[in-house]
Amino acid sequence: MTPRLQNFIDGKLVDSTTSRFGDVYEPALGTVARQVPMSTSADVETAVAAARRAFDSWSATPALRRARVLFRLKALLDEHLDELAALLTSEHGKVLDDARGSVTRGMEVVEFACGIPQLLKGEYSEQVGRGVDCWSFRQPLGVCAGVGPFNFPAMIPLWMAPVAIACGNTFVMKPSERVPSMALRLAELWHEAGLPAGVFNVVNGDKEVVDAFIEHPDVAAISLVGSTPTAESVYQRATHAGKRVQALGGAKNHLVIMPDADLEHAVDSLMGAAYGSAGERCMAISVAVAVGPETADRLLAALMPKIKALRVGAGTEDGVEMGPLITRAHRDRVAKYVERGLAEGAKLLVDGRGLSVAGHENGFFIGGCLFDQVTPEMSIYQEEIFGPVLCVVRSPDLDSAIELVNAHRYGNGGAIFTASGEAADQFCKRIQVGMVGVNVPIPVPMAFHSFGGWKGSLFGDHFMHGPEGVRFFTRMKTVTSRWPHGASSGASFIMPTMK
Repeated sequence: MTPRLQNFIDGKLVDSTTSRFGDVYEPALGTVARQVPMSTSADVETAVAAARRAFDSWSATPALRRARVLFRLKALLDEHLDELAALLTSEHGKVLDDARGSVTRGMEVVEFACGIPQLLKGEYSEQVGRGVDCWSFRQPLGVCAGVGPFNFPAMIPLWMAPVAIACGNTFVMKPSERVPSMALRLAELWHEAGLPAGVFNVVNGDKEVVDAFIEHPDVAAISLVGSTPTAESVYQRATHAGKRVQALGGAKNHLVIMPDADLEHAVDSLMGAAYGSAGERCMAISVAVAVGPETADRLLAALMPKIKALRVGAGTEDGVEMGPLITRAHRDRVAKYVERGLAEGAKLLVDGRGLSVAGHENGFFIGGCLFDQVTPEMSIYQEEIFGPVLCVVRSPDLDSAIELVNAHRYGNGGAIFTASGEAADQFCKRIQVGMVGVNVPIPVPMAFHSFGGWKGSLFGDHFMHGPEGVRFFTRMKTVTSRWPHGASSGASFIMPTMK
């Protein structure tokens, strides 16, 4: 019998009340590994109630003591890194080194959150008026909810929950139903680190769980990473319900290659950025903008043999550079985009469809694909494919390249490869994206900065982790204080000023 997963509520694993279960696959084999419960609103009610009960005590716990739990969690994550990477690879399919890297990027946010006593320090002004002092401080929101994507089952929960919990909130996480096991393992490590029961909970499921988060009056905030339609819908509905929301959506990230760029460096960077994790990254480079015809020709000549030589296979095998896609349906969707690109007139230089991996013939594999002569009106340019498909667009000059990027509805990240400081400076100042790389293909900020995009890539006012993460998971309170001395001077009926 296929094993069935549970939820983690109030410090322990518990069965869901649901009668619906979904299959969780091992993508490299194409076989069902376990089943995940599609939890009900009653399960969400139980988890939120546990988080609400835990909130009063946890929010009153000194920030230094909360930080000590995070220090222990970081040590446990270090200790179990290989185990976590193997679990991630089994359900997602990405290669082990990439899995380790993604867990490590999550651990860096835990390290950042360990500094919460410093991060929550407020401001104080003495004598803003005669005998009047003013100070501000930040307080937690209450019960917060997280909705994770399938592509980073460890990193994204570790970008959300540690900051929220360090700030004094309690948390309910809904991982993607395609990769549910990691969140449950993280919950066990939180518990082992000494986190009180109810502070971190996991409710598995699908849209019903998200809807229950939106509708529940005790959920104060929702942090989500997903597709743009989902992010926009959750943002609109949850803010209408009075909740604070940060919802990160899709992307179509461009890498601009100038004629003076170090071509070898640019090509190696593009290979990793476009085909790493099989392109299933919101920060993947899916569009290469070659400035000048000679640049485009040289770029393509260098790219094609490398793409054809990509080592594709099970992520657990040594030397593999790219694993399978997450599901058979998603692999077929990516293949249909390739068909559509051909129908729209793009030139397919490398076709990865029909790839079969020995010993894994039923796995969800597709090889790297490369298009030339892509134009802005094509769907393969406009839409997020979320697979190993790189589109090359030719641009006559830097101004045209910047205009091209700025006209796109997404604005997550972008990069320029150049030897010119002037070109890099113009690009950084004029580009309309949230994260910019200069000779860096995937400009994901370190944990002590903040991650987020512009336009259709982010709904809400706050980026994730870093200072913006602390602001999102807290609200400011300002106190103006006066201790009178002597007799009252009588009632005043005018707007108070500090003359």
